[in-house]
Amino acid sequence: MTSSAQLRTLTRYKAWANDLIYGALSEIPDAELTKPRQILFGNILRTLNHVYLMDLVWKSHLEGVPHGLTTRNPETSPPFAQVRETQKHIDAWYTRYAETLQEDAGEEVIEFTFIGGGTGTMSRRDIVLHVVNHGTYHRGHIAAMMYQIPCFPPTSDLPVFLRETGSQAHGLATP
Repeated sequence: MTSSAQLRTLTRYKAWANDLIYGALSEIPDAELTKPRQILFGNILRTLNHVYLMDLVWKSHLEGVPHGLTTRNPETSPPFAQVRETQKHIDAWYTRYAETLQEDAGEEVIEFTFIGGGTGTMSRRDIVLHVVNHGTYHRGHIAAMMYQIPCFPPTSDLPVFLRETGSQAHGLATP
């Protein structure tokens, strides 16, 4: 499988996993989503918002436009329904981006400035891979917070995605 095909699978996986976690969280009272937790972002909702905002930052880097953010961790977050909707839209953007990213374009190096200062460079492919991994990392945090409520988070592992979406023998999940 080509690198571009892997990115297509991974961005679809990210959208699928986010849909699962947001679906499960929609059954939880808002008070639990905003209840203080021992995590950098303070609660479930702010963690979700952080993931969305960082997806937005990397999208901006890929597009070569300013993102306008000055922090990775705003003190407030929009309501759950709004964060869910914006995450759904940006997941769709990344899925479309990966579907149209040509193999050679994935190697193009992007220069950017980190929100906290300093410059960086990454290939387009590595940026998309980071976005997928970043979301997975924080879904793990959210799952841990869900157990504290207590409620059980959905199983959102890549093999489950591949099985449930009818992956083909070569590992490329169907849309």
